Amino acid sequence: MKNNNTTIFTLVLLLLVSVALHAQQDFQGKAYYFSKTTMDLSRFNRGGEQMTEQRKKELETRFKSMLEKTYVLTFNKEESIFVEDEKLLSPVNSGRGFGGFASSFAPGPQYKNVKEKLYLQDQEFFGKQFLIKEDMEPLEWVMGKETKQIGQYLCFKATAKKVSNEVGFGPPRRGNDDDKEEDAAKKDEPKIVEVTAWYTPQIPVSQGPADYWGLPGLILEVTAGDTVMLCSKIVINPEEKTEIKAPRKGSVVTQAEYKEIVTKKMEEFRANRGRGNGRPGGGRGR
Repeated sequence: MKNNNTTIFTLVLLLLVSVALHAQQDFQGKAYYFSKTTMDLSRFNRGGEQMTEQRKKELETRFKSMLEKTYVLTFNKEESIFVEDEKLLSPVNSGRGFGGFASSFAPGPQYKNVKEKLYLQDQEFFGKQFLIKEDMEPLEWVMGKETKQIGQYLCFKATAKKVSNEVGFGPPRRGNDDDKEEDAAKKDEPKIVEVTAWYTPQIPVSQGPADYWGLPGLILEVTAGDTVMLCSKIVINPEEKTEIKAPRKGSVVTQAEYKEIVTKKMEEFRANRGRGNGRPGGGRGR
């Protein structure tokens, strides 16, 4: 009788462990983020003149679809995929000129595997497909004691510094020669960005938006340079699960290699723009 009870207890224990492991593997969440980037509009000054308020509003309207976006982070214990929300995608300037060029800088789906320390980004740029691949290196987070509430979640503050991989898509300044020399001198300097993140241990996954991760809880808000990303909604274990797939297609490049490709294209665009091409109405009429 004792042996039978031991056998039953062992079977029940194994069943409970199996259910717990399955539940952990089946865990998934979705976090929705609103991202806003501030652009230095002074670069668009014409002939060094002070920009009018009307001109500022025109530029803000023109670039709003590129500077304000909504993303969805789908995550489990080990993997995540960060993509622009297709439901809220709006057409951007896709014709000639700077608006069409800048729309090519929109980041593609970003995949992170925190167990394998693998980062992949599916990126299309001017009709060519790239697969950006990097070994994930955690930022040197400085954990703070400051807290704040984001929705129903208590969040803790963490700060770090990182080298920016972004390429500015604004035009060169139209000021004097000193301004242009300053731009040229800064071109090859690594840009160090101050990062402030707010994470919640109530969702104990080491995930976050874009390429941010490495904290003991989901990152709900992050400010890096001129960009702020704020989580507006979280769904834990949604009824319809989303398969998290690592991107596979495209020419494999590192972040540094991809940045060099984009920088060269940007310089080509600026050169053409300076000759009156690459913008609506550029050059002389017939």
